[in-house]
Amino acid sequence: MRVVKFGGTSVGDPTRIVNACDIIAAKRAKGPVVVVVSAASKVTDMLLKAADAATRGVADVEPVVARVRGILDAFSLPHSLIEPEVIALREAVAAIPRGAPLTPERSDLVASFGERFSVRTIAAIASARGIKAEPYDAYDVGMITDDHFGAAEPLTESAERMRDALSIPREGVAVVTGFIGKTADGRVTTLGRGGSDYSAALFGAALRADEIEIWTDVDGVMTSDPRVVATAKTIAVLSFTEAAELAYFGAKVLHPKTIHPAVRENIPVRVLNTFNPDGEGTVITEAGAPVEPEHPARAIASKKSITVVQVVSSRMLLAHGFLAKLFEVFARHRIAVDMVATSEVSVTLTVDRDEALGPALSELRRIGDVQVIRGRSLVAVVGLGVGDALGIAGRVFSALARAKVNIELISAGSGRANMSMVVSDADADKAVRALHHAIFDERA
Repeated sequence: MRVVKFGGTSVGDPTRIVNACDIIAAKRAKGPVVVVVSAASKVTDMLLKAADAATRGVADVEPVVARVRGILDAFSLPHSLIEPEVIALREAVAAIPRGAPLTPERSDLVASFGERFSVRTIAAIASARGIKAEPYDAYDVGMITDDHFGAAEPLTESAERMRDALSIPREGVAVVTGFIGKTADGRVTTLGRGGSDYSAALFGAALRADEIEIWTDVDGVMTSDPRVVATAKTIAVLSFTEAAELAYFGAKVLHPKTIHPAVRENIPVRVLNTFNPDGEGTVITEAGAPVEPEHPARAIASKKSITVVQVVSSRMLLAHGFLAKLFEVFARHRIAVDMVATSEVSVTLTVDRDEALGPALSELRRIGDVQVIRGRSLVAVVGLGVGDALGIAGRVFSALARAKVNIELISAGSGRANMSMVVSDADADKAVRALHHAIFDERA
């Protein structure tokens, strides 16, 4: 059995939907398939824009409705297929109080309609093309989450519920919403932007799939972002560790949490291109490809617009418990820390959710003097063995020096699968190109 996920660009217009349906048919001919779908491209943004406008007294969802109806029209399918969801969306937006901030709970409810529309349209189109398909909302087949709206996590009992509840038609496919779930008391949640990948991995792990396929608009995971590095190439094989590092450090092909459920069940994840279905893509396995000791790097990733926080305190010197107290603040405010460097009297770290810092800063200032530096980027060289490779640090520093890129912070160590650096946002793309040239292009 396979879990096959299609992203927003893969279901964004009639031509792409036909491609997706052809892929589904080919997969179904080889065995049972569960299809996980995202909202059509840009629909989630349109929904969130409508929700925000409702706080100013403008409750208009017709652009979204017109977009989805246009897809149905292209296949001569009736609007009645989505009418209950259209009514529910209008009610959800109309219920948003004017003049009050948009709460994460209301935002999640409105955002969920992108996937809810998508699962119904894709199942109907697939059925019209001869593939028996049944649509399911993820929360009706076991996706029960906590109430951390905007970044919800599935409860431990979700996996068993998914196995028990999800019906896979013998001659067809189950088409399931990605991205969304519900709390135990019935409130709609989302798993965070890009969370459909995560949904696919969760369903794959719960159903103990043979493989999880992520269909997107690129030929797999690449050695760098091809929009930044023209010579970037597809990586044939990655390890779970390398893929997790790349996702965490900004590679946008996979959601950062996608790998974890697959790791638990040791299920291969394959990243493929909807518009090049015959391509091999990238397969991600526990072992990955054999490591070349002299050339361990697999890719260069970057994450822009991060924030650097520095806490300086003389009380840190030779004191125990200081770091525990510091990181307890970040944990309590649910702020993930990407990178940490310490000295005798200071701790410097990076975070990528700047909007959550406000309440935490007042607590940090009771611990020491705090400096916040915005407009920075994380650049990472990723690969098993990077931390142990002889000479790679010299190549990295030399390449960035030639490109006149200043390194403000660095993290590396023996056994690590990445060497990460902080640079200014203005230098990020230049740094990525310089490192890719030094590490990959000069070997070609």
